[in-house]
Amino acid sequence: MSAVPLRRNRDFVLLQAGQLLSTAGTQTSSVAYPLLVLAVTHSPAKTGVVAFARVLPYTLFALPAGAAADHWNRKRLMILADAARVIAIGTLAALIVADTTPVAVIAIVAFVEGSGAALFSAAYAGALRSVVPAWQLPAAAAAQTGRQAAVRLGGPPLGGALFGLARSLPFVVDALSYAFSTVSLIAMRTPFQEERAREIASLRTRLTEGFRYLWSRPFLRTCACLFGLANFLGPGVLLAVVIIGRQQGLSGGQVGALVASFGACLLLGSFLSSFVRRVLPVRSVLVLELWTWVGCAGFVVWPSVYVLTAALLPTALAIPSTDSVVHGYRIAMTPDRLLGRAEAAWDTIALLIAPLGPLLAGVLLDVTSPRVAIAVFAASGVTLAVWGTLSPAIRAAPSLAELDAAGEPEPSLS
Repeated sequence: MSAVPLRRNRDFVLLQAGQLLSTAGTQTSSVAYPLLVLAVTHSPAKTGVVAFARVLPYTLFALPAGAAADHWNRKRLMILADAARVIAIGTLAALIVADTTPVAVIAIVAFVEGSGAALFSAAYAGALRSVVPAWQLPAAAAAQTGRQAAVRLGGPPLGGALFGLARSLPFVVDALSYAFSTVSLIAMRTPFQEERAREIASLRTRLTEGFRYLWSRPFLRTCACLFGLANFLGPGVLLAVVIIGRQQGLSGGQVGALVASFGACLLLGSFLSSFVRRVLPVRSVLVLELWTWVGCAGFVVWPSVYVLTAALLPTALAIPSTDSVVHGYRIAMTPDRLLGRAEAAWDTIALLIAPLGPLLAGVLLDVTSPRVAIAVFAASGVTLAVWGTLSPAIRAAPSLAELDAAGEPEPSLS
């Protein structure tokens, strides 16, 4: 592939444009789901259950989705995942209009949406690497985080505002966003996988091969485990922002604006990530983010939802740099024939306890005080930071210079 800037790479732009719209829809509904459950049930615990159902498929289906991505056509799998989500979210929107939205149905739709996301994610890494040279992958990962940050900035307040106009509107927008993603995938020309030899190994062997690859590399193994605890903290604390905000009298639009401030800092962090990668070694980038998670302890001292939100903003600034070095390195160095399964192994480890974050947040906020609930997450943040700081694998983190062998030096995103 010719060495062109990412902005002039046609298929990369199409992939990112489709995902921009898809992620925008997801962020719009991410606020609408808890607002809908709270409106229907007035129960933080049931709100946590629905959030749990939306994240659980990443843990349950990551491995089979990875095997499917390495066996079948990745583009077709991604289109299938988008189509399933269009149908599920569209059905929920129709039920809301008909004023028939039992919480069990909301949880089922959330589970189907999460299942589609798990299948899409398993194939996405192969799609990204097929259209981007290895030496550009850290920059592509940063651009991806920036895209997610941009829609996190606008999606949550839009979702809150649309929910205020009509409960079904955020879900209509989400369904349409998946339809646009499908169109962008169809328009791409590059195959999403290399030529493959016929697999003769058993399904069990193929499933475990990705795990063996990931586990044999201490840096990737440790990062997956660290990301696992961070992925428990993030969704749990962000759901707590929504619930505590409502408890403290904020409107849906105001709650969406608080969540959007996290996206604003993600976006700023994505612009800074190229500079951070140049001036800091990989270990420093990782440890910097890990210690920012401790900041939510400030809420225990001053229990205001604004304090809790402010405590999350340094983490949002740090996340794009961490994602760019870890995800970019991992995708570049994994053999194509193993990429889906290695990514599935990563997702299984990194998201193993992620569903428990919002579930625990909802339960704790239902049965105890907000201070106690956030104290539990702050203690987990301390554990995460100490673990990463003392880890031998993180101290021996690789350099991104290893990617130079796969291409040219990393350019700017401009």
